[in-house]
This record gives sequence, C-alpha cells and structure tokens, in this order.
Amino acid sequence: MRLLFLLVFLFCTAAMGVALYTEHVLGFAPCPLCIVQRVAMIATGLVALVAALHGARGVGVRLYAGIAALCAAGGAAVAGRHVWLQSLPADQVPEECGMDMGFMVEMLPWQEVASIILSGSGECANVDLQVLGLSIPQWTLIAFVALVLLMLWRVFAPIRPANSRFA
Repeated sequence: MRLLFLLVFLFCTAAMGVALYTEHVLGFAPCPLCIVQRVAMIATGLVALVAALHGARGVGVRLYAGIAALCAAGGAAVAGRHVWLQSLPADQVPEECGMDMGFMVEMLPWQEVASIILSGSGECANVDLQVLGLSIPQWTLIAFVALVLLMLWRVFAPIRPANSRFA
C-alpha cells in the first residue's frame, strides 16, 4: 500500500505544481475557491504521504484512505461549486468582487469567511484558461473524483494477509 499512497502524494504534488505554474508563470491569480481547492489537494497529499511513510497495514490502510477520501471529497465539493458558478449565465453570476481573502481571514469569524468563500464571487465564474476544452476547475473536479474513488476502493477492498506482496 505504500506505493499506492506514494503515487497519490506524487499526483497531488504534480497538481499543485500545475496550480503554481498557472499562477506564477502564466499569471492567473487564484480566486478564493481555487485557494480552498488547493488546500484540499495539499491535505489529501499530506495524508497520503503520512500513510506511505507509516506503512500501515489492514485497518490502518483503511483509516488513512478514509481520511484522504474525506479531504478529496471536500475538494470535489468546492470544485463542483466552482464548475457550477462557471456554468451560470452572465446575468446570474454573483457580484464581481468580494473582499480580499487576507482581510476576511483577519477581520471576520471563520464561519463567515467560509460562507463568503463558498458562495463564490464574480471572479470565480470567470473561465480564464481551458485545457482540452475543459476549465481548470473542471479538471480539478475530475482529479478529486478520481482520488475519492481510488481511496474509497482502498477503504472497502478486502484486507489482505500481512505476508501478501500487495498488502
């Protein structure tokens, strides 16, 4: 199982590399929903890294996979919201600009920050970049769904004996 978790960690690392490349090289600033998706991708990757380093067996694999699935499911929910905002007609898009993320975190209670971020703003509805006809949030949603399915497969797969090569 170490290899599976290591591959998940490397996938999450690559996804973050793409996100940072689009921000710092291509010049696309992340919206608040993008930032939350990045946090979910990092959390999923960190859980996978800890699982790979720990080398748990049996129920431990299920526990790590379950936690990683929850992190990825949270990311999928936010990415789904982002895709939905991008699919809205122009006249139904929320107001153009919200408060600065740093300002919100410093000045508002976390519940209000979460509510404002998840409601999205006009900047979240912009489709600035497409790859193979899909927006970045659509690709991110696909990645999160794949991670959720992979981790759920590990949660519900039969536990192999400890002496198995593929345990």
